[in-house]
Amino acid sequence: MAIKISTFSNQSGGNAFYKAVTHPLVAEKARHLVVHLQKSGPVAIYDPANQLADYAEFFPLADVEIAGLFVQDVDQIGRVFHNHAAQPITKIQDCKCKSILIASFDAEKVVGHVRHLLPANTPWFSFDAFRLPDEMVTDKRNYLANINFATNFAFFRDGGGHHTRIVTANYWGSYGAKHAQMWCWLVDEKGNKLAEWTDPLPEANASVVVDSAEIRKRFKLPDFTGQLFMHVIHAAGHDVVKYALDTYGDDAQVLSCTHDANAWPSDLYAGLPAPTENEEVVLWIQNSHPRTIPAGDISLNLMGDDKLVPMKQVIPPFGSYRLNIAELLPKARWPQQIEIQAGKNLVRPRYEIFSKNGHSRISHPNVERSDLKADKRLGDLGELLGKLHIVPAPILPTDRFTSWALPTPMSTAQTHMPVKLLVYDAHGTQVKEHKFGNLNRNHASVVNANELLGNMKLDGGYGHMEIIYDFSAGHEVDGWLHSLFRYEDRKSGHSAETSFGAHVFNTALVYKNEPQSYAGRAPGLSTRLFLRTGPSPYDTMCHLIYPASTPWHATSDTSLILTSEKGVEGARRNIRIPCSGSLLWRVSEMFTEDELQAAGKHGYVLIRDTTCRLFGYHGLVSGEAAFSLDHMFGF
Repeated sequence: MAIKISTFSNQSGGNAFYKAVTHPLVAEKARHLVVHLQKSGPVAIYDPANQLADYAEFFPLADVEIAGLFVQDVDQIGRVFHNHAAQPITKIQDCKCKSILIASFDAEKVVGHVRHLLPANTPWFSFDAFRLPDEMVTDKRNYLANINFATNFAFFRDGGGHHTRIVTANYWGSYGAKHAQMWCWLVDEKGNKLAEWTDPLPEANASVVVDSAEIRKRFKLPDFTGQLFMHVIHAAGHDVVKYALDTYGDDAQVLSCTHDANAWPSDLYAGLPAPTENEEVVLWIQNSHPRTIPAGDISLNLMGDDKLVPMKQVIPPFGSYRLNIAELLPKARWPQQIEIQAGKNLVRPRYEIFSKNGHSRISHPNVERSDLKADKRLGDLGELLGKLHIVPAPILPTDRFTSWALPTPMSTAQTHMPVKLLVYDAHGTQVKEHKFGNLNRNHASVVNANELLGNMKLDGGYGHMEIIYDFSAGHEVDGWLHSLFRYEDRKSGHSAETSFGAHVFNTALVYKNEPQSYAGRAPGLSTRLFLRTGPSPYDTMCHLIYPASTPWHATSDTSLILTSEKGVEGARRNIRIPCSGSLLWRVSEMFTEDELQAAGKHGYVLIRDTTCRLFGYHGLVSGEAAFSLDHMFGF
């Protein structure tokens, strides 16, 4: 059964109550409250903000004797919880109870409004019984302020020659955060705590690095595979911990990268690729909650196939499980896609692909939305918004790499996908077009960009592709267009893949929330991207793309700002990318060795442009042995 909770919506953003009730530090106290209520019944429950049911999803109240349920909102009168129909709070004074539960945080404020209505001499309890320690609360006036829960999970592993490294910057400091700290909580596959620590964050914009090898040494830990939960205390500006996650190994061919999770669990994830004949695809099932995932609560199915195959394993609170998808879908083969029926048990999971040639790579599925319907206006907006939604991705140098594109349904409403693929050289000239047609939901249509180009040589050797809508093939679209992109280095045999969704890029006109801006209201017409640089012996590559839904400035005016690990600008290069063009570059070639040395082991590059919105991909290069690739993030 799916967890029935409100987590995140594109209209209202994240739900702080969900984070407050599932935070690793509060689980024991929240369970203790249930035990206390069991001993204090019958209990009258006042649920002023409709948060009781969400709490009970994680900490069931089945054994609590309930005397009555009371609400404040007239529209909530009559809703049922455990066979009790909600009554107006004005009737609580007639309730025969021994105690009262105020199903709210900051309960003193709530009680202040109704104290005269409560049965005389009756003790009351509230969710404040499992608040975080006061020193971890940023906004003390409003416990459920989103900024109090600037948190996220990360896949974290160290053992067998495999390591993980989280890299970000103290961007909260640039928004005015003072004395910020990061509280970290590391658990193993069984959900058992391995370590807990709090580190002060460095100065504003300075690098923040959490390396599994260093953590293992610091706490004298055995091999582990699990999760790292991070909570930034005294944050400002952003309530999500964004990061790049590198998987690296003692063997040079172990290398991949992915990025931050969405921080909120979803019912569905999609874009999980089926294996080729020479691969094993592992889905890391990582429980994001302080409750057990029962057997059968998580299922897989082929995209477009209603037959669900449930997972039989029981996953303990905050535990992890290595699921070989062949256990459930043995006949699934690339380029088929797999849908994950997650039931809101998981913050966006990771998958890992192991090839018979000894190489491996890690990536992530994406959140599949269930709240969308076709937008009939989009097909008529071409004169105003040009190409509209674009999913841009690199075509790596064709003399060495092979690049694939696989459109991925990412909404339950997408029964068909009318799309096409455009190919541009580095100078912004369109050189090829491939029409997919109106793809069915269960399609397995992948394009090999190298084969599409044939004997044509891209000027500069590389370029980029764009997945866009093809309204000549159909009009049932919703703006939630996604694609998976796969890259193979034919010389080393190593592969990487990444996936992302579409946006409208570089138009003066606004439609709904596009062109999206991460730092304010649409239109987003500027660039602020974070490029972590790999410590020795790794080099860092970056592929910047200048997509444009309508004709925009002829070239970008982009600054590459090499920033020291202490957050200080050390060197700057100015580049210009043609509209609809791209630039593939390496940090070692853009900056001198002296400049990189001065930036420190964990320096980074801030990519800034106030004239246009660029889209970027980053990765590390391990000599001739391996490379990694994923899309970048900004803050």
